[in-house]
Parts: sequence; C-alpha cells; structure tokens
Amino acid sequence: MRIVSLQSGSNGNCIYVESQGTRLLFDAGLTGSKTRERLDEVGIDISSIHGVLISHDHSDHIRGAGVLNRKFGLPVWMTCKTFEAADAGKRSGNMSSPTLFQAGERIPFGKIVVETIPTPHDAADGVGFIVDDGTYRFGILTDLGHVFPALEQAFSTLDGVLVESNYDLEKLAFGNYPDSLKQRIRGKGGHLSNVDAAHLIQKFGKRLQIACLGHLSEENNEPELALETHRKIVGKQLPIVLASRYECSELWNPRRTG
Repeated sequence: MRIVSLQSGSNGNCIYVESQGTRLLFDAGLTGSKTRERLDEVGIDISSIHGVLISHDHSDHIRGAGVLNRKFGLPVWMTCKTFEAADAGKRSGNMSSPTLFQAGERIPFGKIVVETIPTPHDAADGVGFIVDDGTYRFGILTDLGHVFPALEQAFSTLDGVLVESNYDLEKLAFGNYPDSLKQRIRGKGGHLSNVDAAHLIQKFGKRLQIACLGHLSEENNEPELALETHRKIVGKQLPIVLASRYECSELWNPRRTG
C-alpha cells in the first residue's frame, strides 16, 4: 500500500492511495491541472486512476471533481446528499453524473475495499474512509466534527491513518477569527484539535504503525506545534508525520519503511 498526500488543508485536499493494482484519489480539492501536476511529481499518470471518492460537499474537498471527471475521464463517487448539496452550491465544478453510494457502505475496487464512516461534520452527508487491502487498513479521517464511538472503534482496527489535527486550542482561542467561527471550529460539527487527535491516537491507535497529521489550519496551528502536542501525549515510539498544505507528502509505504 502506498499513500501520498497531494495536499491537505483548507486550501485543498487530495490523497492518493495505491494497493493491489488499484489507484484511487480521496477528495478533489485541487484544480485538475494541479492534481495532474502533483501526481506527475510522484510518478503517477492521472489517466491510470481508477476512481475519485469524495468525503463531503465543502469546496476544499470537491471543487475539482467535475474537471477530473470531464477532462480526464475519472469516475467519481459521492453520496446523493453530497452531490445535491454541491450541485446546489455550484461547488463540484459541474459534476453531472457521479456514482452514488450511501454513507456507511463498503465499496469494492478490484482486490481492495473502501469502507465509509458517517461523520458529524457540518456538511450535508460527510464520510471518512478506510482502505482495506487484506493486509493493511489505512484510514483517511478528516473533517470529523468531534470524536464519536464509531470513530473510536474504527481507529482500533487501523494500521495507518491520516487524521485531522486542525487547530491548537490557545491559537484558536486568542486568534483573529470571529467568535462565531471559533465556536463552529471547536463545536460538534467542526474539527478535531491537536489534543483531540492525539488522545484519539493514544487511546485507540494501539495497532497503528504510523499516524499522519493532516488538515492543519494555517491560522490556528503550526506543524511543529502539532507534532509537539502529539509527542507529549502519544509518546515517541509511534512514527508521526505531517501532510503538507503546500506540496506532496509521501505518507506511508510499508514495503519501503518496513
């Protein structure tokens, strides 16, 4: 299994996963040309992608879906409510005919299965993803809202994870965002803080071989601060890496890292 973050953050999200001969993209928050450029950087031809799965209808996860479908011929999967919300808000780039799935459904792709987990994030019908290739289980879990029982249960089954570590508590509290936005971010439909994510890993990630921190806020977080918080809570035995807001990040290849 090979995992590469093409970009992760409110400026656009797209994660590449390859396993058992199947190549998938999770979310389409970059332009079509930028997605192709980032894939080229890691030696992947965009025409070889078997599908694009969309987690929810917010622009930083869906704005490039239409272009990837129309220009590059990539099939796109999303829930019906996500499609309706994105289409109404003109956020999917004129996405006309996605393949629809239901939140909670298991979707087979060749020899692998993608499990979908409903999330309480303030989107129309958000989901997280787990990719299972029969040997490894990797979670792509961002825009979660808050920690909930199904998330805890899923974490206990994972070998690797990309999890949102969106904000530092103090930076958000004393930052320049209006109070309404601060309340939304730390509310039940918002995002996980560094502390939230670290405790989730520490309590339920006993099987993890690696944890990747993603969707860091540019305004309310810093990469070094996120890593420091996780090392204090999780310890130093588990490898912890970052998914960049600005460039490709090779997150996991267990055949290479052992």
